[in-house]
Amino acid sequence: MHDALFDHEHAQMSEEARLAIAQSIWEQENVELKTVGIDIGSSTSHLLFAKVILQRQTQGLSSRFVVIERHVIWRSPIMLTPFLPDGTIDAHSLAHFIEDAYVSANIKRSDIDSGAVILTGEAIKKTNARAIDEIFAAEAGKFVCATAGHKLECLLAAHGSGAVALSKARQNCLLHVDIGGGTTKLALIDKGQVIALQAFAVGGRLIAQDSKGEWTRFDDSVQEIARQFGFSTSPADLANEELRMQYADKLAGVAADYILGAPKDALGKALELTEPLPAHPKPVGFTFSGGVGEYIFNYEARDYGDIARLLANALTEKLSSRTKIALIDPGQRIRATVIGASQFTVQVSGKTIYLGDQDALPVHNIPVVRPPLDLSGNIDEAAITKAIQTSVSNLDMEVSQKLALAFTWDGDPEYARLAAMGRAVKAAFAPVGKRDELLVVMIDGDIGKTFGRILREELDMPGKLISIDGVQLQELDFVDVGDLIDPPGVVPVVIKSLLFS
Repeated sequence: MHDALFDHEHAQMSEEARLAIAQSIWEQENVELKTVGIDIGSSTSHLLFAKVILQRQTQGLSSRFVVIERHVIWRSPIMLTPFLPDGTIDAHSLAHFIEDAYVSANIKRSDIDSGAVILTGEAIKKTNARAIDEIFAAEAGKFVCATAGHKLECLLAAHGSGAVALSKARQNCLLHVDIGGGTTKLALIDKGQVIALQAFAVGGRLIAQDSKGEWTRFDDSVQEIARQFGFSTSPADLANEELRMQYADKLAGVAADYILGAPKDALGKALELTEPLPAHPKPVGFTFSGGVGEYIFNYEARDYGDIARLLANALTEKLSSRTKIALIDPGQRIRATVIGASQFTVQVSGKTIYLGDQDALPVHNIPVVRPPLDLSGNIDEAAITKAIQTSVSNLDMEVSQKLALAFTWDGDPEYARLAAMGRAVKAAFAPVGKRDELLVVMIDGDIGKTFGRILREELDMPGKLISIDGVQLQELDFVDVGDLIDPPGVVPVVIKSLLFS
């Protein structure tokens, strides 16, 4: 009777159909992006393209995607950053370099899903930053553009070189040393956590040739050496390698003192750019990156019209004679920077967030501050305030600026604990009781609306305020927060994370 009434088959599903279903399921839980990382500095500029795969880790409207695979698909040559005679960046030449990179990589601008542009040194000056912004105006919505001062440069180099990952894998303390064209950046890393940063004015292009081959560049650090030791700065004398070696030796001595934590002489103190590193913990290895790092690990032997090779040789000799601590290649040297940015969108329920100033939305590319906080026990208001302010400083920002504070809430949401946390946040971001810019509080935990109300209605937090929960953010993230969509009553949040090799 069954066979007579219905004309059908009990055939098994074909392999092709099975693969199609598997592919459909994979695409719902995985996102594949093409991204670009562009580094524009005082001395050199370069870019690279990478493919990134993100995977959903949890279910729900506010689930986070994490990067499970990334690899570089094309690297540009290293370009000496072009400058005009008046000292500003030659934006026309830079734009041509970037355009040629797209052509050489056989990638269209429309192929790129997200990107990161990092400006350092001379590139962060207002006139230069404005000219560079115009190059990427068309990609403004999907690109993160970060201007990095001394401390953020330290942080980016520590991550971009691979030193942070190496310290985490080895579960030990490393001192990362990034020696660029004009400055040296130090990052003390303990078990994968960057705990202190420092910068000083020693670099491989403090003395350099101009386009005609004459030794006409001698920066402030070189002039300080000349003042203290009576060295010549005339182009004719600098053409003599012996004099350049003497300069390199003095600079290497300063660098060695900083790296080894030794007392600083008058020259060392004059070249200091930030506060010193703490005496503890002690590193068990030194990792190096930057252009000078290429010479330290013998990846480069040619000269490029500067003193980078001479500085690397002098520094290596001084360190080998003064310490037995190993010099470690962390994996990336002159390309120790971002490879791009991942990007994904989450929808956060409007019922569980505090929109104290909804007219402040939408906002774009808000830097995320995620201090290392332990909120599992008693709330130490002073310690939390200091940790927040230190994290803001490490991003080369001010607490008065438009920022997003991210943290994970642990323990019970008791009023006393929430109020103590609120007082710490207010003390950090409105230390004199005033604040004008928007503060977005983004919490991994279900206290967004309650915490926002306490901050605004009970503690009288000044400035514009929005408190959102159910979002997980990390160090070096940027966020966009869109307008409330009602219905269905959600706030779209776009998370952009800087990515490293």
